Amino acid sequence: MRTLFDKLWDAHVVLTREDGASLLWVDRHYVHEGSHHAFAKLAERGLAVAEPALTIGVADHYVPTRRRAGITDPDIARMVATLEGNAATHGLRLFGLADPRQGIVHVTGPEQGLTLPGMLVVCGDSHTSTHGALGAYGFGIGATEVAHVLATQTVWQKKPARMRLSFHGTAAPGVGAKDMALHWIAALGADGARGHAVEYAGPAVRALSVEGRLTLCNLSIEGGARCGMVGPDAVLIDWLRGRPHAPADFDRAAESWADLASDTGAEFDREESIDMGAVAPVVTWGTSPEDALPITGTVPDPARAPEGRAARIAEALEYMGLRPGQKLTDVAVDQVFIGSCTNARIEDLRAAAAVIAGLRAKVPGMVSPGSSLVKAQAEAEGLDRVFTEAGLDWVDSGCSMCVGMNGDLVAPGKRCASSTNRNFRGRQGPGARTHLMSPAMVAAAAVTGHLTDVRPLLQGRA
Repeated sequence: MRTLFDKLWDAHVVLTREDGASLLWVDRHYVHEGSHHAFAKLAERGLAVAEPALTIGVADHYVPTRRRAGITDPDIARMVATLEGNAATHGLRLFGLADPRQGIVHVTGPEQGLTLPGMLVVCGDSHTSTHGALGAYGFGIGATEVAHVLATQTVWQKKPARMRLSFHGTAAPGVGAKDMALHWIAALGADGARGHAVEYAGPAVRALSVEGRLTLCNLSIEGGARCGMVGPDAVLIDWLRGRPHAPADFDRAAESWADLASDTGAEFDREESIDMGAVAPVVTWGTSPEDALPITGTVPDPARAPEGRAARIAEALEYMGLRPGQKLTDVAVDQVFIGSCTNARIEDLRAAAAVIAGLRAKVPGMVSPGSSLVKAQAEAEGLDRVFTEAGLDWVDSGCSMCVGMNGDLVAPGKRCASSTNRNFRGRQGPGARTHLMSPAMVAAAAVTGHLTDVRPLLQGRA
């Protein structure tokens, strides 16, 4: 009996060394403008990309999200031009800034049907775990590994342990995948799934849309997991049907995907279970995704924390400018951001728009769709007008304020309600204070000016 992960692993092993590391075949390799170091290593050795058809370039990390004036930063312009040049030299498919399909790599790949069930997917970005929502084995790799994959279409890995994380029950109104993810990371810790491949299971996971599953798998890395995945089902098959790069004989492919499930009785190295009755809208208060609580909670008191954790809590509160015992709903924000590979798909934008429609934001903010196609769809639905009429900026697609290295920053000491994936010190800019939450919760913070429980605002709205 094998788990889903066992099946994906076994299907990609080329050989295994005496030390236990295996050489794995890579089905999809995504590169971005930050991958230039790896291409330089190939050039130094006079090597070509081994499998150009399996490598896809995407401009997303450093690109500005206000592009009418072009790229004004010469370093970023050079990186984007280098990506374009490397793609042309090696014959790679590229979703560049001039392409109407451009977007964040972990949005564009699934959106185009380039990531499919059963694949092994890598990228020089830790949130490649996102692709596991499509029944794939996706994980991030370092610059040296990127070069190795470019040259050989393989990567060395040691097999992670297997963990099943089941969500039982039904999500309450106002509770979604972001809340589920932050809840389990807070419960198990930022290292709670370290060294494990996590399979998400249970009725609450199956009830999620594919967009929700992408969010859940995206955040796996924030709980220490090597990857996250959800087995294919009818929901996923319907979502993939008709995608530009879906298999020509789609029905036959879909039949084979049905085998990508953990066998009954398959053993996991670890099992964890979460009752959805305990999951409420969540926000983070500190400098790690594990520093998360229900919005109805209060800032923790280091004096009441275990000895080994008290110092870290105190340091986080000092950086975040918060007081022990302070109600989370009393925390004022300076700005908001909706975007990133975690929460910038059409479903996320619709959820935020449903909260903010007809209201006025009390703080500035910006909305950056996950891809140019998502942006076009949102504009066709009038979502852009909902955000702009509320006073938020509607910008182009890119990693934007999630990574803070493309001109979109939170100023030192300022507090941002954000739909992104990391709240580390300086993640959104030097001295920036980041609170993670769902897009709907970000919208609620926008219209109230402070961290807010979105549920009352949803009453009577579609």
